[in-house]
Amino acid sequence: MGALSNLRVLDLTQVLAGPYCTMLLADMGADVVKIERPGGDLIRSNPPFVDDPEEEAYGGYFQSVNRGKRSIELDFNDDEDRADFLSLVEEADIVVENYRAGTMEKYDLGYETLTEHNPQLIYSSIRGFGDPRTGETDRQGQPSFDLIAQALGGVMETTGQEDGPPTKVGPGIGDLFTATLNCIGILAAVNHREQTGEGQYVDTGMYDSMLSLTERAIYQQSYTGEAPSRRGNSHPTLFPYDAFETQDGHTVIAAFGTNHWNEVCDAMGREDLAEEYPTAAERLENRESLREEIADWARGLTNDELVGALEGRVPVAPVQTTEEIFEDPHVETREMLVPVEQPGTDEKVEIAGSPIKMTETPPQPRGRAPLLDEHREEVLGSDETTTDVEQAADD
Repeated sequence: MGALSNLRVLDLTQVLAGPYCTMLLADMGADVVKIERPGGDLIRSNPPFVDDPEEEAYGGYFQSVNRGKRSIELDFNDDEDRADFLSLVEEADIVVENYRAGTMEKYDLGYETLTEHNPQLIYSSIRGFGDPRTGETDRQGQPSFDLIAQALGGVMETTGQEDGPPTKVGPGIGDLFTATLNCIGILAAVNHREQTGEGQYVDTGMYDSMLSLTERAIYQQSYTGEAPSRRGNSHPTLFPYDAFETQDGHTVIAAFGTNHWNEVCDAMGREDLAEEYPTAAERLENRESLREEIADWARGLTNDELVGALEGRVPVAPVQTTEEIFEDPHVETREMLVPVEQPGTDEKVEIAGSPIKMTETPPQPRGRAPLLDEHREEVLGSDETTTDVEQAADD
């Protein structure tokens, strides 16, 4: 029994942001029914595959964010399918969708219509620019993807080397962070409903979420009047806080506290630097020359030697490759690599586990992602009603 095992979620989302949000809910025990358009989620056919894309039901992209869900295929242009959906809405707790604003209204399935069928429904949307119900702007209705959100929200402007171009962050944070915030909003709405009996609309926009994520860029602009820009791996107000090249890779050192600075100087055999630059302000003022002192020292060591010299004294870590992550015993102990079946092969693949840990109701992935329309009879068929009645009699 997961913490959310009393909740049923109708998941109308596709690609990344919405599916990640509903996957978090599924990991915590919610019954997530993925309602897919004819042909299924657009991302089902996206690589990578284990071997043969023609034989495998979906690729790694779809598998990684749709585990533990049930799937049915519905066409909202079809009256019978639309009626089936509304019958599910009547018994659902939450509906999540990530279409453009106005799409659900075209099928007369918008928030207002669904709440006529279920007044306590929590209706949640993830859009590039939010929903008009919570603040109308001229951007709404425009399509948006992670790259657009990172560009508009200031993430790209503050990411990359000082002399390089604006750079996208590797993971799709425009989708993933927005999805996480949306999940928080849904759970807050569930708590509100428990207290009042009222459902509500939850709206999270990708552009808004990136503004929240940029954190210091906003307050730096406000406080100083200067637009923050790219600084590579360094930090505008903390030093040393950077990545340093070694003989076999890179290691990061976060030694901005004076106690940490003294430890770095001791490991370098440069107590003179600790004495000459005892305050954070002095170190920031002389960051370029001091960075070169540390860089010269780091270049003569391997990652293991540098980490070994500072570990336990200073926050330090190697910049790991994915191969090293797979070999890290910490990752195994924390169950952050989860094996699941890959339909169409005899293989198992590994996807990222749940980072949310709980002592009484630990979240856990509940099996692979679904085949398209795999659970039609289970969700819509008469067998479900019979099973429920029989179960009630047994109880």
